[in-house]
Amino acid sequence: MVEVFKQYLAEKMPLTEADWAVIEPVCIIKKLKKHQFLLQEGDVWRYHAFVCKGVLRRYSIDAKGVEHIIQFSIENWWAGDRDSLMNKTPSKYNIDAVEDSIILVIRNEDFDRLYQQLPAFNNMVNQILFRSFNASQERINATISMTAEEKYLYFINTFPALANRIPRHMVASYLGITPETLSRVKSNLSKNK
Repeated sequence: MVEVFKQYLAEKMPLTEADWAVIEPVCIIKKLKKHQFLLQEGDVWRYHAFVCKGVLRRYSIDAKGVEHIIQFSIENWWAGDRDSLMNKTPSKYNIDAVEDSIILVIRNEDFDRLYQQLPAFNNMVNQILFRSFNASQERINATISMTAEEKYLYFINTFPALANRIPRHMVASYLGITPETLSRVKSNLSKNK
């Protein structure tokens, strides 16, 4: 699975064999079974995690026991809790596997060293952070301004590979609607075809 990460890097930055010789030794592979945690609320996140295979979800649970899914991560996406990582504080989130998954993790201190030693890696990380920030803004805008139907259509058009891999109740949680509302939306959309 390290080869998956190497290919990803080669597509995102000029990757020399010398660069890879610095990166590969700090890569740790973790295999997660469906429902197994990568991070649990209250733990401090200390890694950068890349999804080689599978689907992860990051979520919180409110005082009433309701899950609120913040993010899904599929192959070639990153996962983690940046706030916990940067501030060394207990995470407010859980990250677990929606399906059996293989994750490549790099300890934060190793990641920082790569960031400093390899200018191309540094540039790639900055581009990822920029895109992530833009995606977060789009998600906030969709959450506060779209109807349930518009949110669902935006989700399936933006993440077509993801829509069929996750259970309906998780899609509803991610969209901030109830599973019943999602069922009505899907029913109305199928009637209008």
